[in-house]
Amino acid sequence: MRTVLATGTGGPEVLSPADVPDPVPGDGEVLIDVAAAGVNRADLLQLKGHHPPPPGAPDWPGLEVSGTIAALGPGVTGWSVGDRVCALLDGGGYASRAVAPAAFLLPVPAGLDLVDAAALPEAICTVWSNLGGVGGIGTDSAGGGDAAAGPSVLVHGGSGGVGTTAILLLKALGATVLTTAGGPERVARCVALGADVGIDHRSQDFAEVVRDATDGAGVDVILDVVGGEYLERNVASLARNGHLVIIASMRGTKATLDIRTLMGGWLTLHGSLLRKRPRAEKVEIVAAVREQVWPLVASGQVYPVVHERLPLDRAADAHRLMADGAVFGKVLLVP
Repeated sequence: MRTVLATGTGGPEVLSPADVPDPVPGDGEVLIDVAAAGVNRADLLQLKGHHPPPPGAPDWPGLEVSGTIAALGPGVTGWSVGDRVCALLDGGGYASRAVAPAAFLLPVPAGLDLVDAAALPEAICTVWSNLGGVGGIGTDSAGGGDAAAGPSVLVHGGSGGVGTTAILLLKALGATVLTTAGGPERVARCVALGADVGIDHRSQDFAEVVRDATDGAGVDVILDVVGGEYLERNVASLARNGHLVIIASMRGTKATLDIRTLMGGWLTLHGSLLRKRPRAEKVEIVAAVREQVWPLVASGQVYPVVHERLPLDRAADAHRLMADGAVFGKVLLVP
C-alpha cells in the first residue's frame, strides 16, 4: 500500500511517500480502504518528536481517516465489509489502507461526502471529550450563566479544525459562542459558521471584548489551544464557576497566575490530550460521540469544514499549509 513515512525528525521536508505491506487487522480491528486522512497539528508535533505514537501504532502520521471497510478482524461484530466509516486512530492514517479498532469507528451518514468525513473524528472527539457536560453544554443547565440562554463559550482558534467543529457543535447545542481568529476575513468566516461574537486576536484584546460582550460577567467555558500566553487573560474572562479547558499550547507551556483569582471565582482548570488517553477511555469517548453528537452530523447541523484536499504524496505541502497558519478548517490527504 502507499503511505508517507518520516525519514527523520524535523519539518515537512522529512516526509517521503513510500510503499509498505498492507496492514492486517487483529482481534477487534477492521481494515479500511482509506478515502481520505485528516491532517492535524499533532502530526506536525510528531515529526518534531514531541507527540510520539503510542506503543503498537504505526510510525507514520495520521490520527483519523474515512473510507470503506475492506476486511474484519476476529471478533468484530456490528460492521460489514463495504460499510462507509470514519475512524479515530492511534496513528497510521497517512496511507491507502489503515487498521482501526472497531470500537473507534463511526458510520458515515448517507448525506455526508465520504472523503470530507475524514475531517470529523479527531475534532469531534476532542471537543466532546473536553466540553460535553462542562458548564451545562449538552445538558439542560448552563453553568454559571443564564440557564434559559444556554452556556457561553469562548473558542480560541475558531478557524482551525477543532475550532470550526466546536463552533458548529456548540451552536447546535444552544450555546452562545465567542471566538478568536487571526484577521478580519477569518473572523468573518467564523461568524458565518454561527459564532455570535468574532474577535480578531491580532488587533483586539479578547479579554476586553469578552467583558464588553457579557456586560462584565465573563463566559462560562473557554476552550483554549494557545496555552501559557493566554492563561491570565483566560482566567480573567471566566464567569463565576467558570471552566478553562486547555487542549494545546501553541504559544507557550508556562505561565504564572495568582491562585486567589481561581479561589475567588470558584473556577476550574482542565487539561487533556486525546491521543495519550488509554484505549478504554477512547472507546467510551467514541461511543458517547456516536450516541450524543452523531445525530447532529446526520442532520447536517455539524459538518466538516474542509480547506483543501491534497493527494497523499503531497503530505509535505499539507504540513506547510498548517505550519503557515493558512488553513481554515481541515486539510485532507487523498490516496
